[in-house]
Amino acid sequence: MSIYAIADLHLSFANPKPMDIFGENWANHEEKIKEDWINKVKEEDLVLLPGDFSWAMDLQDTYKDFEYLNSLPGKKIMLKGNHDYWWNSLKKLREFIDTNNFTNIEFLYNNAYEYEENIIVGTRGWNMIAKEENDSTVKRRELIRLELSINEGIKKFGENKNIICVMHYPPTTNIAKENSEFIKIMQKYNVKTCIYGHLHGESHSEAVLGDVRRNKPKTCKCRLFEF
Repeated sequence: MSIYAIADLHLSFANPKPMDIFGENWANHEEKIKEDWINKVKEEDLVLLPGDFSWAMDLQDTYKDFEYLNSLPGKKIMLKGNHDYWWNSLKKLREFIDTNNFTNIEFLYNNAYEYEENIIVGTRGWNMIAKEENDSTVKRRELIRLELSINEGIKKFGENKNIICVMHYPPTTNIAKENSEFIKIMQKYNVKTCIYGHLHGESHSEAVLGDVRRNKPKTCKCRLFEF
């Protein structure tokens, strides 16, 4: 069994929002994602989705987006992104998928999951690139949520499993590197793997891939990848 990840699907089936305004590679992106997904993912696999799933403003308007996701193979664990305005309390999110019989979707929100020998933890994070979002209150809240999620995972599933941290915003940048407080929390709990989304276009220059201690910038591709 494998673990895959893909972020920033930006679906909008209920109220279509053309994404090709961001480049020709976005034309029919839903079908491209679906084709790639079906070719790679099996029913027993896990797919992590680190945010910006739907453009919908209200949960009720996400039905077609979730229907699309539910139809794809694999178990899915979803995290909130900065554009997921439809996101609600965990209770209401679970009621929504139960009512609509979306059977293979879970939400990562102040909690943790187990998959084979891995513990899945995470939080949305905090934007360390855009100055207009440099809100210390939001940052403190997200740091607390990250540590709560990690502790919840260790408490429920044990200390000897590999911890995979899922975030929407990058936990660090090519400038911050190990000085990031998110990275310090991960180091405290010996987290070896962190996946994230959010970055588009030129902002990929801030992407940190590989070991934060020995990193060289690379180009990111918005494709379903296995790790």
